[in-house]
Amino acid sequence: MLEDVEQIVAFSDIESLWAYLSKAIAGYGFTRLIYGYTCHRTGNHLGDRRDLLILTTLPESYVERFIEGDLWYDAPMVRWGLSNTGANPWNWVAERAARGELTEGEQRVFAFNQSQNLTVGYTLSFPKSSLRAAGGIGLGAPEGMSQREADAIWKAHGRDLWALCNIAHLKIIDLPHTGGRRALTPRQREALEWVADGKTTQDIATIMGLTAATVEKHLRLARETLSVETTAQAVMKASVQNQIFLFETVSTAPDGSNPRLP
Repeated sequence: MLEDVEQIVAFSDIESLWAYLSKAIAGYGFTRLIYGYTCHRTGNHLGDRRDLLILTTLPESYVERFIEGDLWYDAPMVRWGLSNTGANPWNWVAERAARGELTEGEQRVFAFNQSQNLTVGYTLSFPKSSLRAAGGIGLGAPEGMSQREADAIWKAHGRDLWALCNIAHLKIIDLPHTGGRRALTPRQREALEWVADGKTTQDIATIMGLTAATVEKHLRLARETLSVETTAQAVMKASVQNQIFLFETVSTAPDGSNPRLP
């Protein structure tokens, strides 16, 4: 596992990290994964769906229904994760369903997952870093595996899986991400960075060699890209998404090689 950790912390982009993590977790027996993170949570609401960071190995057809169709909002394991930290086996949902404890929305999600043969696995809910943040990962077993078999895997390797996924999560949230939105352009990032440093529009125009009107245009487009109303909100959102003050690097492993997967 130490080798996996060294590889994960060396990545500088989410796509390469996710490809490596997915392969590493598949080696333990969990092949169908879905990771979610938000830094725009208010209470039990996770913010705009377009701001969610979703990474998955599940087919696009599942993602379209679960995420785009907003089933995730009523998912029992998502709701569990908002109030808990740790690992929970998926038979917890079936047991609640058998006792009639699921809400109508939760029952709809459970029925959908049953139709997709996706009812065996574990959900890991990571420690919350702030009141606005929440993150977790679902480790789905391949079709044909029983929950008893998944439990045996967890009993033997749960500590390693928990540590590996936690480290990957901490690395992911430290990397630039945009959810489902466009990324800021270099000029938009630079203008927001100068605002964050307390510069006025005219100061920024002088520094960037632009007119004040052009600076205002970049800031307006940045607000539109981030879907916020004020420039102060844009600076905050770009900051929590790690889109400004970027340190450009190339992903390399500790031995100097490029660990990108084919």
